[in-house]
Amino acid sequence: MVKAISYQDTYEIRHKVMWPDRDLDYIKLDCDPEGDHYGYFLDDHLVSVISVFKTSHGYQFRKFATLHDYQGKGIGSELLKYVKDKYQNLWCNARIEKTDFYKRFGLRETDETFTKGGKEYVIMRTQDI
Repeated sequence: MVKAISYQDTYEIRHKVMWPDRDLDYIKLDCDPEGDHYGYFLDDHLVSVISVFKTSHGYQFRKFATLHDYQGKGIGSELLKYVKDKYQNLWCNARIEKTDFYKRFGLRETDETFTKGGKEYVIMRTQDI
């Protein structure tokens, strides 16, 4: 089940999944208080999180993470579908190895790429701007 959550509730999963080798502050965003944050719950246990921020180019989803034991079970897909149904003109900074996953939801790669924290990213969008 998808529910709105506080930004602080996203931190543990963000840290465990995305950057476990970094300090907890590395996964915090200055804009977290202004975003919308959602979690997927199984039996009242938070297993996946995503954050959405209004930008001049639509809505950017960030810090999308599912606990390792729950990956590959469709949970992240349900959470992303929920966000895609709720927001128009979505975009994200996708890790290169995750682009096929996002393509299943109608996001397309742009020619905008960058490197952060030793990881390669490409900007993906649901529509052209």
